[in-house]
This record gives sequence, C-alpha cells and structure tokens, in this order.
Amino acid sequence: MNADSKNDPETYAIIGAAMEVHRELGSGFLEGVYQDALAVELTHRSIPFTREHSIPVAYKGHALGSPYRADFICFGCVIVELKAIKTLTDIESAQVLHYLKATGLERALLINFGSPRLDYKRFIQSKNHLRPSATSAVDLQSGGGQ
Repeated sequence: MNADSKNDPETYAIIGAAMEVHRELGSGFLEGVYQDALAVELTHRSIPFTREHSIPVAYKGHALGSPYRADFICFGCVIVELKAIKTLTDIESAQVLHYLKATGLERALLINFGSPRLDYKRFIQSKNHLRPSATSAVDLQSGGGQ
C-alpha cells in the first residue's frame, strides 16, 4: 500500500475507479459518457456518491440563484469534477478551487479522461490555505504541474 492510500484512502479509491473507466473506454468520448461509466464503477466498488450535486453560492449572506453543479460528491466529502479535454488548464483548476471555497469541503479531484492516459489533480483545502496537493505522473511529465 502506498502513502496516498494510507493518508487519503477515499481519493485513492476514486482515482482507482477512474483508472478502471479509462482503461475500459480510453479517451475520445464526451464527458457525459465518462460520468455515466464512473457512476457504474463507483457503485460497483461500493463508493458512496451523489451526482450533479448542487453547490449553493452565497454573496453577503444571500444565496445566489446560480449554484455550481459538481459532477460528483463522493463519501460525502470529496468533490469530483470530470473533464474530457485534450489537456487540463488553470481554468479547470480554478473551477475546482471555487467549488471547494463554496462548499467548505477539504478535498477535491479534477479528473481528465480526454488524454491518452488518465490525468488528474488532487486538491486539499485547509484553514485559509488552498492548493493542489498532487498531480498525475502524466501531468508532471508534460510540465503542467503547479
């Protein structure tokens, strides 16, 4: 068992499920196909989740009428945002960072099925400190780290 699986078994389990989906489907499908497949895989692995989870956004104590929608919330505490694009950019990372800020949750995964190998970033939010904590080896090799 590696350090990630001991320190954060929930995100490790989600990444494993995403790897299985990518292994089976490869790249090239639209994002919705990967959402459907990941829901099947999460269920198969008994990973609890909600899909298209509404994240309310407040402004000065008032709920705004345009909530975010996270693709998944797993284990009740991990935001999972899926993409099916050629490469992840700062725009997708910013989206996940906003989700963390809006929810107050501490962990998120940004998973991209659009590249030949599964690409992901793991984010950790702690008291007044928000940062990506790890990226996949593919992202590091392409120079796209933080």
